[in-house]
Amino acid sequence: MSARIHNIGIDCHDTYALAGFWAQVFECPRQPDDFPGDPEAMLLPPGGPEVLFLAVPEGKSVKNRLHLDLEPTDRTRDEEVERLLGIGARHVADHIGPTGAGWVVLADPEGNEFCVLRSAAEKAAARAAAEGTVTDG
Repeated sequence: MSARIHNIGIDCHDTYALAGFWAQVFECPRQPDDFPGDPEAMLLPPGGPEVLFLAVPEGKSVKNRLHLDLEPTDRTRDEEVERLLGIGARHVADHIGPTGAGWVVLADPEGNEFCVLRSAAEKAAARAAAEGTVTDG
């Protein structure tokens, strides 16, 4: 028997505020029993494990050892980056190569880094172009 991910935990100062940011990222609501000042907050993103926000007293001091890689489902990587910057993410770095492959590193309002990859449609179009084939859309 194997294990499965039950939830992903994110340490933070303000569980409610950070859950609110990530609720916008995942386009899902906060749990109805989460309130400002709670020591925990939870999100249930569609298609993914629960994301649990836990209040801790210390601040973030070094680069994350674990981070999320996000793949847009209905927009391009660049459109998703712009959307996330608009809801409070901060740009950290670009790791995009000359062909457009790669990712953008952003940080949430408490400094936790995460990456935005190309969408599946963008990757398929790049493969088709490299192979010299035409795809729909």
